[in-house]
Amino acid sequence: MSREHQAGARDEDHDPFDYPRHWEADVVLSDGGTVHLRPIVPSDADRIVALHARLSERTRYLRYFGAYPRIPARDLERFTTVDHHHRVAFVAVLGDDIVAVGRYERLDRDSAEVAFVVDDAHQGRGLGSILLEHLAAAASERGLRRFVAEILAENAAMTRVFRDAGYQVSRAFEEGLLHLEFDIDPTEESVAVARAREQAAEARSVHNLLHPRSVAVVGASADPTKIGYAVLSNLLSADFTGPVYPVNPEHTSVRGVRAYRSVVDIPDPVDLAVVSVPADQVEDVLDGALAKGVKALVIVSAGFAEVGPHGLDAEQRLVSEARAHGMRVVGPNALGVLNADPAVRLNATLAPRLPGRGRTGFFCQSGALGIAILADAEARGLGLSTFVSAGNRADVSGNDLLQYWETDPHTDVVLLYLESFGNPRKFARLARRLARSKPVVAVKSGRHAVRPQLAATSTDIDESSVQALFDQAGVVRVDTLAQLFDTALVFAHQPLPRGPRIGIVGNSSAIGMLAADTARAQGLRLGIEPVDVGSQAPPESFAAAVGRALESDEVDALVVVFVPPVATPGTAYAGALREVVGERAATAAEKPIVSTFLAAEGVPDQLAVTGPDGAPGPGSIPSYPSPERAVNSLARVVRYAGWRRRPHGTAVRPEGLDPARAEAIVAENLAERPATLHVDEMVRLLGCYGVEVVPFRVVSGEDDAVAAAAELGYPVTLKAFDDRLRDRPDLAGVRLDLIAEDSVRVGYRDLRDVSGHDDVYVQRMAPKGVSCALGLQDDPSFGTLVSFGLSGVVSSLLGDQAYRAVPLTDVDAANLVRAPRTAPLLTGYRGDEPADLDALRDLVLRVAALAEDHPEVRALALDPVLASPEGPSS
Repeated sequence: MSREHQAGARDEDHDPFDYPRHWEADVVLSDGGTVHLRPIVPSDADRIVALHARLSERTRYLRYFGAYPRIPARDLERFTTVDHHHRVAFVAVLGDDIVAVGRYERLDRDSAEVAFVVDDAHQGRGLGSILLEHLAAAASERGLRRFVAEILAENAAMTRVFRDAGYQVSRAFEEGLLHLEFDIDPTEESVAVARAREQAAEARSVHNLLHPRSVAVVGASADPTKIGYAVLSNLLSADFTGPVYPVNPEHTSVRGVRAYRSVVDIPDPVDLAVVSVPADQVEDVLDGALAKGVKALVIVSAGFAEVGPHGLDAEQRLVSEARAHGMRVVGPNALGVLNADPAVRLNATLAPRLPGRGRTGFFCQSGALGIAILADAEARGLGLSTFVSAGNRADVSGNDLLQYWETDPHTDVVLLYLESFGNPRKFARLARRLARSKPVVAVKSGRHAVRPQLAATSTDIDESSVQALFDQAGVVRVDTLAQLFDTALVFAHQPLPRGPRIGIVGNSSAIGMLAADTARAQGLRLGIEPVDVGSQAPPESFAAAVGRALESDEVDALVVVFVPPVATPGTAYAGALREVVGERAATAAEKPIVSTFLAAEGVPDQLAVTGPDGAPGPGSIPSYPSPERAVNSLARVVRYAGWRRRPHGTAVRPEGLDPARAEAIVAENLAERPATLHVDEMVRLLGCYGVEVVPFRVVSGEDDAVAAAAELGYPVTLKAFDDRLRDRPDLAGVRLDLIAEDSVRVGYRDLRDVSGHDDVYVQRMAPKGVSCALGLQDDPSFGTLVSFGLSGVVSSLLGDQAYRAVPLTDVDAANLVRAPRTAPLLTGYRGDEPADLDALRDLVLRVAALAEDHPEVRALALDPVLASPEGPSS
């Protein structure tokens, strides 16, 4: 029998129902289902007994090292009553059942024994790995460093959980038992394993949503004015490849299809249910869908979070219940989902037509815009692979779709229309990873706090910094839907350029000059002089000029500007252009082409390279009504291609970090929210991340100031206790380079008179250097941002601050300290000795690590940080 069943130390006097609420989580399993994870409580006893009864004899033997047919009352109490500190247990809840349990029990100051058991019916879904991740996180919070486990050598499944977790595991074999030990501090490999598991699980859940084998329409109607009529009609007209089941309690058939009173009455399995009943009936629909085992719910019904607090509460209850039963939810207030794959042909939306098939995935947060977006995509010749309109985004979000599209072989370009990010930290991480292989183009509305909840948390980050943050993640940011489609057409149909040099060929010098001016304004370079073949040039001459420009080694991309002459139809020129590009297919495959052809917007038939289904495919030449739009679209693609070529660095965690001790400090100070750390607590927290503050003392009298100066060592500086005075040169809240007792006394009296406070800071003088400001701030769109700039009135007035979103790579940190316009002052401007930029970068990474580990830290300011050749001092 395992150690857990031997006599152990008594639990501390602790309420077993009082556990850290942030330990609860809804998690996605490897097959795309979900379970609710939370700490165990004594009232779980009956469900633990029920789980034990469902276990096979072999599972019991492998877990308890013996038959163990039933749980004795003493063991049951011990299993379910823990202190959530020295003894911690998590249960995975699916519906009303506990389907897995993982626990650890502290053995000594640094280590604990860990064990799991999973219901036979749910083995192979990744529950063991998930429990291990969450137990390790909880153990780290409680100051533990190591897990040990004893398992039977024949327990291959559990051995694999530990082996594949990414930790460095040591093993010892004795008398049929395998003894494992491993440190639980996150390693690069363990973090990669956890994120790979997360990516696979969330991608699978979205795959299940977009590839249903059967669909039920709850609220299907024969009335053409009802939403239920539109959803059912669109599914049928798209020729969905599986069965469609209308659900309407008042009709035996809807639109000639057999109808059912409820989802439960459908005789066959149902993978996806689309709900279009009034909001007050959705909860009853959910109950039936859960009983039926429906995997995903698309709720097009409105009347939830968008109407106020009561609707929000109903929405949260709905989603919590769905997740707890393993179901994913799109919406409420969603337009729906579609998949143009001929093997699926799913149009579970309110849009009347299934768009042409392409290789572009589209996520739209706004249901109201969804129909217009789909119509615009079709009109421009932009085919889609999949489309999801998430509405209120109560469950399935843009982050889930990013996980799916990363590995979807049918999607090469990702488009996003976003109003906000549900988890901005995760979005930044996922978008950066996806953008390394597939372009991500985003319209981000709500930047100026359209919604009240955004207004309450808005920041004063300038627009150029916002763009820098998108650039950091490789996301191509555009301002309008028109620009979104303009850019998407290039990505969808043309290759990425090798550089920023463009060629311009046209039959109008005026339009050519417009294109050239726009190119220069966008940072592009003219590889060759613009070519004007003249307004009367025949199609052959026009095509020949295009061919020569394509063949030029000085050209990375081509802009073709064309005004149709009166004498010859424009279609003849289009045909000649497509022919010459086809003849130079190898060259054209490396150089994108955009055009202003036939005054068309999109891909005109004459410039399209059609696929098997007749839709424009790779090699099609997009056209724009003006040269400015053509060049602007190309410029975004050029910048993205440059981002792809640049080194992105690696995630780096500096040495000497103590996140567990920092977690205790943060937890101690969160009794009231928000909380401002006392200066001593702030220094302790920074010390956990190796950020050393120049020694200082807080004094309340003149004699104390003199004593503190003597203790710290001259020279010293005196600073007013009121932070507002330190940034006001006119009020002189700082006294520098005090080298004697008399000057300390005079300085103390001056600061006391200015501030009106007896308290004053006395601090040892740091080495001379360039004064910088490094900080953290919370942004509603991007999450925690690391900011850096040089201190001073001029930098503040000009807004000369640079920002990067957490997490940072080493390259991000290096670029951040060089990004401000005044950064040359750090590198030896006018012969000064340069600051130690490597040490400054290390400081940035330490502050970023603090932010990543502790999102509760919403703001931090290190000002001044004195950057010198000896390193930074703060």
